[in-house]
Amino acid sequence: MTRETKKQPSADKRMLKTLLAPGARSIRLASRLTALSSLLWLPQAALVAALFSRLLLGEGGMTVLTGTLGFLGFAALRLILNYLAEGLLFRAGQAIVTTTRARILAREAQATSHSVAGGPGALAALAGEKLDALLPYLTRYAPAQLRVMTVPFAILALAFWQSWAVGLVFVIAGPLIPLFMALVGYAAKDASERQMQEIGSLGDLLVDRLAALADIRLLGAAPRLIARFDHAADDLRSRTMAVLRIAFLSSTVLELFAALGVAMVAVWVGFSLLGEISWGAYGAGITPWGGIFLLLLAPDYFQPLRDLSAAWHDKASALAVAGELAVWEEQETETLLGQGAKVAPLPGPASVSLYHVAAQRGGRTISYPDTEIAPGTRVALSGPSGAGKTTLLRLIAGLEKPASGLITVAGQPLTEDTADAWRARLGWMPQAPMFLGRSLRHNIAFGAALTPDLIAATALDGVLAALPKGDLTVLGETGGGLSGGEARRVMLARALAAAPDLVLADEPTADLDRETADRVTEALLALKSRGATLIVATHDPHLIAKMDRVIEIVPAKEETADA
Repeated sequence: MTRETKKQPSADKRMLKTLLAPGARSIRLASRLTALSSLLWLPQAALVAALFSRLLLGEGGMTVLTGTLGFLGFAALRLILNYLAEGLLFRAGQAIVTTTRARILAREAQATSHSVAGGPGALAALAGEKLDALLPYLTRYAPAQLRVMTVPFAILALAFWQSWAVGLVFVIAGPLIPLFMALVGYAAKDASERQMQEIGSLGDLLVDRLAALADIRLLGAAPRLIARFDHAADDLRSRTMAVLRIAFLSSTVLELFAALGVAMVAVWVGFSLLGEISWGAYGAGITPWGGIFLLLLAPDYFQPLRDLSAAWHDKASALAVAGELAVWEEQETETLLGQGAKVAPLPGPASVSLYHVAAQRGGRTISYPDTEIAPGTRVALSGPSGAGKTTLLRLIAGLEKPASGLITVAGQPLTEDTADAWRARLGWMPQAPMFLGRSLRHNIAFGAALTPDLIAATALDGVLAALPKGDLTVLGETGGGLSGGEARRVMLARALAAAPDLVLADEPTADLDRETADRVTEALLALKSRGATLIVATHDPHLIAKMDRVIEIVPAKEETADA
């Protein structure tokens, strides 16, 4: 005989519970306050019933003034409780969303691998509007859940105290609402997940097309792009409307049951007070006070159930977001060494040593030869495209972690503790130019004036002359207004602007005419005059010939699984 194991909660529910953990105490307290506020309607309803009973029959021990003051006192107390609860829920929700958003941004800023959440647009959607979808769940669902567990049972007990018929109506009509709520909730969850996925896809599409906007205009592909966006937006609209259709349909069904329940109570109370019905109550029948009291309680018996059904759709959206966060959390992300902080440069000579270093790339292992690069040495990394030259530059810069082996820089191991200080001594020239949406001067020297020597060394004089405002011309993130060769020269100027001790250059002469390439080569070779180290990855035979050393990178074969 086997013992059944307890069913484990799904990943999205576990993630949702984890997200709520920091604010769980505030949420529980706020939920109790809202439940207490709802329960205070019971004495209010009793006071209102007593007042109307006195006005109708002219009898009763309570005066109108006393009843009115008592009603207003309870109303003021309910307002205070609701105010405190909403404040707690808002602050807890904002703290949870803000903390989660900061964690996403911090991790992705350090990541060197593609995120499982998608591209930049999908990540922006996850950290932005998708996380905001947690707020309605945090502020509405948990309080509504506790109210459902307390208020209807209290009202049900009072209903049976006055009339078994009204209590029976509540017993029959009440459970139908959670039943239909659960049935509709499953469909709402699937629709919400599809909508969230479409939001991320549309964000990625927008980012990709904005990055290529200049090329799209040059190629005359704008009409096709507009049609693609129109199709994507229509898909998102359809998925959003599917969620809304489910929400409106479920709300209609639930309102119908609540309205029928209240109507049945009203009919029974009315006919009982008129003497047309003699069953359903105890003893001499229902009193005017009891009838009015039950009429006032009936809507509030269904109200917590209606609130929970409305928040059920918030739960569906929250679970969809939590599911994406669970997948994102489970991803093993390669992160940048260090924190990217501004620190003092690492002391010591700008030397680099590799010992049994290997890296993983696309299912293959790249093994690099053991080598030591002394300060002031000019080294070329040579080999076919895809052999791993760029990867080695990134390893030396601490932008990636080796799969195995040891890299030492300035006589110290390149680790989490030394990476930021080591990068403070580097100049980096990437193969693919990258720009800030600022001026050319800011892109090179972060606002400092460009020196004549730097302009001459990197052959920027022609570039500055062609720009409308010289080095104050604002560039787009794609380097709008610059050719491929001009963009590469700007990257070289950025790498040399801070007078680094070591320059890592990836294909520095690619896309350049021979004359400009020679000027760039001279600027790189001149680094030796001040003792700086130079490591270039290049296919240019002219540049390779002028290096002190050449390290040949041999491409690795793809790994295959054993049979």
